[in-house]
Amino acid sequence: MDIPKRKLGRTREEVTILGLGGEGVLRTHGFQREAYDLINRALDLGITYCESARAYDGSESYYGRALRERRRQVFLTSKSHARDKAGALSHLRETLRNMRTDHLDLWQVHDVRTRGDLEEIFGPGGAIEAFVEAKEKGLTRFVGVTGHHDPAVLRACIERFPFDTVLLPVNPAEPAHWSFIEETIPLAQGREMGVVGMKVYLRGLAARIPGYSGMEPFLRFALSQPVSTVVIGCDDLGQVEENVRFAASFVPMTGAEQEELLARVAPHARQLMYYKP
Repeated sequence: MDIPKRKLGRTREEVTILGLGGEGVLRTHGFQREAYDLINRALDLGITYCESARAYDGSESYYGRALRERRRQVFLTSKSHARDKAGALSHLRETLRNMRTDHLDLWQVHDVRTRGDLEEIFGPGGAIEAFVEAKEKGLTRFVGVTGHHDPAVLRACIERFPFDTVLLPVNPAEPAHWSFIEETIPLAQGREMGVVGMKVYLRGLAARIPGYSGMEPFLRFALSQPVSTVVIGCDDLGQVEENVRFAASFVPMTGAEQEELLARVAPHARQLMYYKP
């Protein structure tokens, strides 16, 4: 099964349309064998985009143990949620140590939620200074930003700094709540940024929607948007293999198919977005 590839915006890198997310079993501690097998299975099946974050428990360390001589096969990414320069640089040092690499392909400002975050990140001594320095020193090749709370805040980030990529939610519940697809992606496209989709399966809640027993329509929907890739965290090898099958056989949704899915999800969108177990 060959997973199609797309260009990651102006980086000119080509990545598989399916990436391995840093959550699922990777956002744990004490599951070294399971994480090792899952990461290597993903690479064996052809996935080239791998992501993590400083906030994701043992995820970075799992990658460090698993990649080893396979580091050059992947486009390796992580994130820092620090809002100040010193904190972000401290995170980067820890990330590189955990991942056993001398550089990241992409380092991202993680989970920007509020206007207050913006003022801290872009103010004097803010985290963005660390990202600029890291790129200048070759500790990361590219710089990105992520957010899933407010498309207007994410737009403001993009307007303030020439980020290479943006990671944001892409699923059929978003347009009925906050529309990152309509409000943020067009701006990112206009700036030739790589767009990375997340929360494709609504944190695994897509199966709760009446009339949908499988996840494939949600992946098809996400990949039918103007994204470079989507990242999905997996709990086990079966989920990795299923997602790879979906991606390898991907056929874009027609406009009518997208509208049908949007209409079916809309009555449940708010509940899905705010669901707490």
